[in-house]
Amino acid sequence: MKRLIADIHMHTLASGHAYGTIREMAAAAKEQQLQLIGISEHAPGIPGTVDPFYYGNLRVIPRVIDGVEILHGCEINVLNGGRLSLEQNYIDRLDYAIVGIHGLCYQNEGTDGNTTNLIECMKNPKVKLVSHPDDDHTPLDYPRLVQAALQYHVALEVNNSSLVKKDQRLNCYQNYRTMLALCQQYRVPIVVDSDAHDPSWVGRQDLACALLESVGFDEELVLNADLARLKSFLGVE
Repeated sequence: MKRLIADIHMHTLASGHAYGTIREMAAAAKEQQLQLIGISEHAPGIPGTVDPFYYGNLRVIPRVIDGVEILHGCEINVLNGGRLSLEQNYIDRLDYAIVGIHGLCYQNEGTDGNTTNLIECMKNPKVKLVSHPDDDHTPLDYPRLVQAALQYHVALEVNNSSLVKKDQRLNCYQNYRTMLALCQQYRVPIVVDSDAHDPSWVGRQDLACALLESVGFDEELVLNADLARLKSFLGVE
């Protein structure tokens, strides 16, 4: 598979349970020959994460560090009722938003309810990515999810960290195979991310790439295999 040139889901010290700074993540990205990274701290709902005020001052961070382009995202929690855990005035300050279900701030509503709540959050125009849609502790209806991703111009993530933690993520490999087959059928793009919480994990996408190769996934649908394609999809210059 073609080498990936970006990793847009990672967390720094600011998320409260991660262990590197932005500059350390950028230095690690340079070592991994990445051209672009997205810093996506957890939104409120995850213990110890940043106050939303953090997102009001992102402009002070250089857009290029160690030759690596920096984008600013946020991994926003899907809440019961299909609500986002970050207010819109802060969402508007981001380059892009990720939405995902986290058990720390979400109660399982079953396949239909979980899918409906996630799709409601995908309707926000700033949302460009669904994080780790792979865990049957909060099951999803993959045909509905993939068709909603197509409708709302949202990519679906293959999360390398989930595959590392496969014993904690119920049926994650099989769920990804199901999702990827549907993405290929409906031509829905994906992003492969490390979900790094330490600089040593930045750019680690090996298990996800091996999975894509094993199912013969079309590289043209992998957004972070091509910088121009990724930035166009995210709507950033």
